[in-house]
Amino acid sequence: MYLGIDIGTSAIKTVLVDDAQRVVASRSQPLTVASPRPGHSEQDPVQWIDATFATLDALKADHPAELAAVEGIGLSGQMHGATLLDADWKPLRPCILWNDGRSSVECGELEQRWPALRATTGNKAMPGFTAPKLLWVARHEPEIFAATRLVLLPKAYLRLVLTGEAIEDISDASGTLWLDAARRDWSDAALDATGLSRRQMPRLVEGCAPSARLSRELAQRWGMRKPPMIAGGAGDNPAGAVGIGAIGSDAAFVSLGTSGALLVPTPAIAGNPARAVHTFCHAVPGMWIQAGAILSAASCLAWIARLLRIPEADLLAPLGERPKAPSPVSFLPYLSGERTPHDDPDVRGMLDGLSHGTDRDAIVQAVLEGVAFALADCRGVLADSGMAITAVDAIGGGSRSRFWLSVLANVLDIPVHRFAGGETGAAFGAARLGRLAVSSEPVEAVCTAPQRVETFEPERGLAELTPSGCRNGAACTGQSTDESQRVRKRRRGPQHASGSRLVIVRRYCSTIQPFV
Repeated sequence: MYLGIDIGTSAIKTVLVDDAQRVVASRSQPLTVASPRPGHSEQDPVQWIDATFATLDALKADHPAELAAVEGIGLSGQMHGATLLDADWKPLRPCILWNDGRSSVECGELEQRWPALRATTGNKAMPGFTAPKLLWVARHEPEIFAATRLVLLPKAYLRLVLTGEAIEDISDASGTLWLDAARRDWSDAALDATGLSRRQMPRLVEGCAPSARLSRELAQRWGMRKPPMIAGGAGDNPAGAVGIGAIGSDAAFVSLGTSGALLVPTPAIAGNPARAVHTFCHAVPGMWIQAGAILSAASCLAWIARLLRIPEADLLAPLGERPKAPSPVSFLPYLSGERTPHDDPDVRGMLDGLSHGTDRDAIVQAVLEGVAFALADCRGVLADSGMAITAVDAIGGGSRSRFWLSVLANVLDIPVHRFAGGETGAAFGAARLGRLAVSSEPVEAVCTAPQRVETFEPERGLAELTPSGCRNGAACTGQSTDESQRVRKRRRGPQHASGSRLVIVRRYCSTIQPFV
């Protein structure tokens, strides 16, 4: 038996998987996010521990024999979060999360201090990554920076509590801007640029390699016959890739979690940092992942559900299984700023095209479409980087919605495949890594692709109206720009003078307007 534990942003998900790779049981516990100031996003690390323990206590109560037989554990988690610990390895402050936008000024300073950043890490310095957050702490909370003895990502902090050892896997580490992505090791130059050293970093292991055993005390708490080995694990998207067998260069997938991403595994680094394409090490040796990332995906649906005080399932049910026409309303999904391709932490969302006749269904459909168009932007910059995507597999909580996947197929104008249980992809992938850490099996033998249960093909009548190939400045087919309402949005922020641009989606027609 194997356990997979995923530290998400909104919940901890734990799955129990048997030798036949069947999910025997799963449990989840919700998490909350704090925003003490606009653009700030934080989480108390104690939440991760309490919620993880609650899922394991529940599994012990309901499946004691299966839990007792666990041999390997894998961890996956939200990437980029800065968890700062003191000399006693206690948190000094709440973790600064991946969708926190406070460190935009520090990003520019980091690239000036270390001109080789993009070439070494494969990424552009963006506020969501870990290293700029430490520069922000050094400037605004100097006493906390001075007391920092260890910097961990969320799942590494959980591992520290579970095992007593500070260890991180390569894939998650590649989202910090401190990792040399080609060498798969910490970069001393990167650490020096943020006033840190290797002494404040965890030991690195590959995702499928053993890291440390669960403590005997915790193994006894959960009735395990012997302390299981915990694998290196992975960041959430690399773990999701392992869960669906996306370990080769012929697999592309889309993640519809709290955030969203369009990802392509590659046998070599093929980044495009100038267009905010991300490069991460994969959770398996010798592979990397190129990704376009959006900061708000399923969280947009959660936002409108919270605003209307209606459960998400009740919002989706009236839409049916496939759209009949585009929504007359447009939605910009930039509720927390945006990464690919805009790299703008200050841009914000918008609903456009509202009228007295606008109903709830039109707004909900617009929210789903807006996320799909943001992913189309990601597909465009990945194509510019030499990665043509002709079909995708879908994972994450949003993949449960057949309507949303149909919208996505129409907007991207490519087939979208769905798996049974795709919403647990990261936790399931973590369980696979836990298995690899204790077995001598080849990666290819364990990380197979599950059976696709459904494929959503683009519907020609709708797909022809979508700007699937449109990128910045590109003209769209289907409707003239005269039929599109041009929308201008005022904004404040350090990038105001840069002429940054925003894709405005209106009636399946994309136009670009400079901020004024």
